[in-house]
Amino acid sequence: MRRHVAILVFDQVEILDFAGPHEVFGVADELGGGREFNVFTVATRPGPVTTRHGLQVHPTHTFADCPPPHVLVIPGGYGTRTLVRDAATIGWIRNQAAAAELTLSVCTGAVLLGRAGVLDGLRATTHHECLDLLRKLAPRTTVVGSERFVDNGRILTAAGVSAGIDASLHVVGRLLGPAAAEATARYMEYRRA
Repeated sequence: MRRHVAILVFDQVEILDFAGPHEVFGVADELGGGREFNVFTVATRPGPVTTRHGLQVHPTHTFADCPPPHVLVIPGGYGTRTLVRDAATIGWIRNQAAAAELTLSVCTGAVLLGRAGVLDGLRATTHHECLDLLRKLAPRTTVVGSERFVDNGRILTAAGVSAGIDASLHVVGRLLGPAAAEATARYMEYRRA
């Protein structure tokens, strides 16, 4: 079964937060002969989003036409400060995370998962400068700052920015086996933490 990997993008998303996981799952799919992951971006509305530092990205899907994801990736960035108050986005995240095989946040994407109640009763991490914000917005979550990523089974959270690559490689290893994760990292010339 080729898994749908939906990566949320939004204005002021941190580039490596979404591009790192996109690369990991895309490379793993390529190395697997195009049979493993269908990786795409999704946004609240059609049209370009402007990332942090001004890169424009044209999402593949909107909430309205997004295929049900098997793997949901919620990146962070300054835009999460606005989205945390957007009921439609928080509701979409809550619904998709409930149905997905795995949900992975990167950086302050954990704040969105926390606001959606997805992290209740779990351990989680986020960017080291936003640990207190996550504690505030997810009071029923045990927030840890000492781990690069936290794997709760169906819900994973990664620390800041580049940690999303490590967490994504971990997910590839869980879903496809350690050899696939190692081959993906080797192709990317990425030294795992």
